[in-house]
Amino acid sequence: MAIPTLTVSPGFAANAYARVDSGAQGAAGGAAGAEGFGAALDRAVVGVVRDGQHADAASMQAVAGGGNITDVVTAVSQAELALQTTVAIRDRVVQAYQSIMNMPI
Repeated sequence: MAIPTLTVSPGFAANAYARVDSGAQGAAGGAAGAEGFGAALDRAVVGVVRDGQHADAASMQAVAGGGNITDVVTAVSQAELALQTTVAIRDRVVQAYQSIMNMPI
């Protein structure tokens, strides 16, 4: 699937908390494999777009008389699932933003 899984180990989380506590909030922070939220979000969106393009290519190949129908259905299903996941995440982010904006000061 194109949407990457974000895995956080307890040690990595403890190191991240220690960096924030000490004031060293760099993007990489010296930890191998560390990345910012924006980079993870960017990779996820690129994966969704790539799934959509793959589904389009498989569909066009099937329309032209080539390709396997099973591959087409699989590609379209993956693209649909990726899009549904992206829309659900977007809706949750908008809902969280609206909740924060409605908080009394």
